[in-house]
This record gives sequence, structure tokens and C-alpha cells, in this order.
Amino acid sequence: MATKEALIEGLNVDLANEYQAIITYITYAATVTGIYREEMKEFFLREVPDELRHAQFLASKIAALGGVPTTTPVPVPTASELRQMLENVYRAEVETIERYKQRLRQAEELGDYGLANDLQQIISEETQHKESIEMILRGL
Repeated sequence: MATKEALIEGLNVDLANEYQAIITYITYAATVTGIYREEMKEFFLREVPDELRHAQFLASKIAALGGVPTTTPVPVPTASELRQMLENVYRAEVETIERYKQRLRQAEELGDYGLANDLQQIISEETQHKESIEMILRGL
């Protein structure tokens, strides 16, 4: 059975990972090289606003539940090659979707259907990100 405390703890894990995603995308946009540099730089930068919006939502929800939002990101995986960058962000998207599915179950158990609805939207957005990365990786 989910508890409010466990939900807050999980949302803070999600928040730390959204911070990581923001930093990762900005770092990869700055450091990507090769023939597709400009396209990939723009691709990475286009992801930042969604991740920032997710982080803002999570921080607000944590505070609304009586928790304290974390300020520490998960460490950013380093990469110097485009394929490794894309594999890192793909893996992060897969893990993020799984975490949000757990959070969705917790929210439903606690009867927080507004949060459950918001999480479904975030899961949809993260799935779209994952699918975009899959398509790019298939072409490399």
C-alpha cells in the first residue's frame, strides 16, 4: 500500500532525474560533434523545455504534498560520441517511463487522481521522446 511519504520520496527521485535530463540535454547539445552536429544540437535543445516543465510540476507537487523538493540532480552520464549520447538519453527515457508508471500506481492507490492524470500526460510525452530517439538510433 502506497503512503504519502513514499510518494513524496518517489517524486523527489523523479525530480532529481528531470534535473539530470535538463543538464544532459544542454551538455550534449553543447558538445555533440560530427556531420549531424547542428541537427542534433537542435534536437537536444528542443527536449529541454519539456523536461523543465516536468521538473517544475514535480517540485510544486512535492511542496503541495508537504515535502521538500530535492535540489540535487542524478549524475549526468558522460559521452563523447553521438551514438553514446543517444543511447544514454534513450536508456534514461526508458527508466523514466518505468518510474512514472510506479508513481501513477502510487497516486491511484492514494486516490490522487489529479496527479494520476498529470502523470499519464508526462508518460505520454516521455514515450514520444523515447520513440524519437529510437528512430534516430535506427538510422545511425
